[in-house]
Amino acid sequence: MSDNPHKTSLDAILAVTRERVSALAPRATALERAARSGPPIRPFPGLAQATVGVIAEVKRRSPSQGAIREDLDPVSHAAAYARAGAVAVSVLTDGPHFGGSIEDLERVVAAVPVPVLRKDFVIDETQIHEARAAGASAVLLIARIVSATRLELLARLVRSCGMTPLIEVHKPAELDAALAAGPSVLGINARDLDTFAVDLAGAETLIRRIPAGVPVVAESGIETRADVERLAAAGADFVLVGTSVARAPDPEQAVRALVGVKRHSGARA
Repeated sequence: MSDNPHKTSLDAILAVTRERVSALAPRATALERAARSGPPIRPFPGLAQATVGVIAEVKRRSPSQGAIREDLDPVSHAAAYARAGAVAVSVLTDGPHFGGSIEDLERVVAAVPVPVLRKDFVIDETQIHEARAAGASAVLLIARIVSATRLELLARLVRSCGMTPLIEVHKPAELDAALAAGPSVLGINARDLDTFAVDLAGAETLIRRIPAGVPVVAESGIETRADVERLAAAGADFVLVGTSVARAPDPEQAVRALVGVKRHSGARA
């Protein structure tokens, strides 16, 4: 697939994110209160399964791909993913760049029996409280966009809210900070957020460096069963699949085609 020629830069995305966080500030106390009474949390999957867990994503568009499926209904898509054997659903809650919302997350949580990941550019505590109030089981934290100290603080808050921090890295230089933050799950994103280019080979190399006891999610550029098998051979325990299943005419069949790939638990040191 060719990239969208009118890409949005990471700096532009983060500028909009900061505006969204500022708009949440007046509700910070109410969101913290709502987080304490949010829906019961479904535990994020661990390493008990013998096969690679598929985390299927709900999104309407992206900065790298442009429009994916603007008419996507998050509930019907998420239900199809769950029927097909997805172990979790990822919901993009960024509106300006991905067409998502926190309401999408709330609706998916209410509709499916599997854990739901809030995927967004999380830089502030209010976003974590908002995720918990909506019923998220896990929150994506991107090492690239916050300092190491901030990453650790945000990860600690996610855990204190009963959710799972999925800490994402792309480069080896980001790995130390991510591991120091104590990730419950570590995401290896094959996509460079600066250029939006995908490098599966680089992701494979980085996956092999992750300690064996840390669950690893391979993210981005995964379209076929062969891609899942390739990343499983490198030691991935999960794959997060977005564009290919979100735009599929039959999302249930698209996910079903990816599940059941055997994990290679001895691939990492």
